[in-house]
Amino acid sequence: MSIGHWSIRHPRRTVAGWLAFVVACVALGTLSGIKSLDNGAVGESARGYWIMNKDNLWGPPHELAYLHMRHGRVPAAAIADIERRFRALGLSPERRVSAYHRSAVVAAQPTSDSVVQAMRTAVAAVAHAHPTVTIEETGDVSADKARSRTVDRDLHRAELLAIPVTLLVLVFAFGSLMAALVPVLLALSAVVAGLGLLGPLSQLFPVEDSAKTVVLLIGMAVGVDYALFFVVRSRAERSRGAALDEALETTLRTSGRTVVISGATVAIAMAGMYIVGIRTLSGIATAAIAVIACAVLAAVTALPATLRLLGSSIDRGRIPLLPHAHIEGGSRFWSALVHRVMRRPLLAALTVTALLLTLAYPALSLRLSKPSDLALTAQSEPALKALADVRRAFPSAGETAVVAAEAPATTTQQVLREQLQRLSRLAVADGVAHRPVDPVSTVSTGSGSAAALFLPLSGNGANGTSRHAVDTLRQRLIPATVGQIRGVETAVTGATAEDVDFTRQIRHALPYVLAFVLALAFALLLVAFRSIVVPLKAIALNLLSVAAAYGVLALVFQHRFAQPILGFHANGTIVSWLPLFLFVVLFGLSMDYHVFILSRVREAVDAGEQTEAAVQRSIASTAGVVSAAAVVMVCVFALFATLSSLELKQAGVGLAAAVLIDATLIRGVLLPATMKLLGDANWYLPKPLQWLPRVADEPQHAPRHMNAPLDVSPS
Repeated sequence: MSIGHWSIRHPRRTVAGWLAFVVACVALGTLSGIKSLDNGAVGESARGYWIMNKDNLWGPPHELAYLHMRHGRVPAAAIADIERRFRALGLSPERRVSAYHRSAVVAAQPTSDSVVQAMRTAVAAVAHAHPTVTIEETGDVSADKARSRTVDRDLHRAELLAIPVTLLVLVFAFGSLMAALVPVLLALSAVVAGLGLLGPLSQLFPVEDSAKTVVLLIGMAVGVDYALFFVVRSRAERSRGAALDEALETTLRTSGRTVVISGATVAIAMAGMYIVGIRTLSGIATAAIAVIACAVLAAVTALPATLRLLGSSIDRGRIPLLPHAHIEGGSRFWSALVHRVMRRPLLAALTVTALLLTLAYPALSLRLSKPSDLALTAQSEPALKALADVRRAFPSAGETAVVAAEAPATTTQQVLREQLQRLSRLAVADGVAHRPVDPVSTVSTGSGSAAALFLPLSGNGANGTSRHAVDTLRQRLIPATVGQIRGVETAVTGATAEDVDFTRQIRHALPYVLAFVLALAFALLLVAFRSIVVPLKAIALNLLSVAAAYGVLALVFQHRFAQPILGFHANGTIVSWLPLFLFVVLFGLSMDYHVFILSRVREAVDAGEQTEAAVQRSIASTAGVVSAAAVVMVCVFALFATLSSLELKQAGVGLAAAVLIDATLIRGVLLPATMKLLGDANWYLPKPLQWLPRVADEPQHAPRHMNAPLDVSPS
């Protein structure tokens, strides 16, 4: 790794060069700007959005006042007061009263944000004048802004807390402020560079705002991991009496190589999201790969240079009386555990496998769906609370299916309108939609006419009833009505239709993503370790930990375990993009630990140590750093389990659970147990594969009793 050796010999130039690279990335991102993804819909729903936008079929937004009485009727005077104030603003209010007159809605179509604000003021005045009536204001504009404020506020809080939480964990791990600061600063610089590169890359792959959070999460996770591997190994080499340069050279040859392999594996896993063909996931993959590349580059250049400049100062800032984990040396707990595991490897492997399969069992009934747009568990925003109240009182105010249609010039607007009206009557009669249905809006186009029909769907918009309603519209009702017009193009869109198309595309692409990620990861590990057993076992163990994480998700969110603790109200489904996202993220991150531990085992075996002794000593000596890295990630991911958004809450629980399972049961029990059971067969490489390229020099020693000669480079 010549770039790393150059960094050690020229530390000041290297650090200056890295800082210049970060500044250049930021400047590049500032100049290009980040291209945002307006809509991530796919399939028919994407085509429907395209028709609606092209022909300007979206009607004006609705804002409304919601009035409710717990006992008795809503006073007519309060309703009339709101209508009078809305008319004074130049609006045309429409009222709707529930069956028992306990709830009422007065809706209008504002023409600007200033009118929306005036409507809020008017509703507040009426609420003050009628204190016995619950009066709230909500609507398309108010709820959308409240939703954005809640998510942005949560993400900002999680981002701010991630850094001090990481630093605190590392201070306890190292017992030294300087040693804790180095991994955090390295990860932050990689995050800053990754965010800068996101600007020009987004011109090819537009991104949603969530991509920035992914950059922070993934960047901090891998950046801290890589720095931990490097710092711990260099300190361990120095504690054995090696000179500073010698310690860094050894660390670069071992942990540096591990970082490159791990980074490539994580990037490969992330690249699997391109296969799905969903622009939202493609943007996330681009952002993640960019920050991973920056973290690897920083770890093999700026990090050894920084350690060379700091020298013994890396231990500065020790905090008196602060207990710390001594992660550089062996761990008594892990050493004792691994010793017991390797005494009875078959029993340990079967027990833990049974436990993980039990955890994974609920995942067999995993139900995927997009959560309702009201799935914000802490509805502190009045507009969101009011919208939820309106939808409970008036089912027709729920999620809508938008039927967009374009007809050729041979079809009149009247014919198109009549067929859509017939469609609305059939939809209501079939129980697919609720009354009242808004009138059909039609426009003339250059090549004919276009129209849109807004149908209030049955169900809550995110359950099976609503999804079945979308399928009924597409497969039966539209072909029998507007679909009879020759040359017409139709599409059903809206939030529920978008979820149906998104989930189906995810399900269709999932086997191809799995095959892509597993095949490339197998090939990479095969070349890195020159063993056919190591990659197969690594893939099996990682899949087991991911399956267990899926099971935890199903237990918590489908069966509503821990609902009071986490403070959410689930609809019994998992957000549709999450299983795929969790797979690629967790597969990549868990490979970090696997590659790190196996590299140390391989190194000991290549030095002539027996596999069993190498496994026991290597896992005990690396358990501290793996535990520290895992605690950092679990703490950061757990922050997201406290957020209001159900989607982010599910992602946080899934990521935290998987990392915890992987760093304990998988690496602490299953890995040593399976390595003991396989013995020297762990390093088996068939003769037909001896042509594989070597990534470093020949080992000085090779394991004996092999079916084929082993020719593996040292870690």
